Amino acid sequence: MNKLLPLGLLCAGLLAQAEPVGEVDTVFKLIGPDHKIVVDAYDDPKVHGVTCYVSRAKTGGIKGAFGLAEDKSEASIACRQTGVIAFAKPLPVQEEMFSERISLVFKRLRVVRMVDRQRNTLVYLTYSDRVIEGSPQNSVTAVPVDRALVIPVK
Repeated sequence: MNKLLPLGLLCAGLLAQAEPVGEVDTVFKLIGPDHKIVVDAYDDPKVHGVTCYVSRAKTGGIKGAFGLAEDKSEASIACRQTGVIAFAKPLPVQEEMFSERISLVFKRLRVVRMVDRQRNTLVYLTYSDRVIEGSPQNSVTAVPVDRALVIPVK
């Protein structure tokens, strides 16, 4: 447990940070960057040993080059155990793990972690929302935790 203390201090209050994994071009743009699909990795800041991979569309062109484009709402997520799972402190039953702006002002991509206590499983949901109207498009994934390690919940 003492080994988890530095991890807990480091992770306290932090949202996950994106680490680019790769990208593929989907539409050639003569001026500005191409439209593409990007894949980013997010280590869960409160669950050591779990990484989420999120793929999403990124708009290119002139608007995309200047950060003025609105990216599409579609995203996909796959979370996996990438190390020994450990918890620095009890988790809320539901918590936003990551949020990123995908338009100039109004639209955000979100990743929410939920705890399924009955199955001792971490469930991750990605979706986008907008101030006026969000999108029902979403993607979900789950990471089962060994029954010998009960997920601590607040």
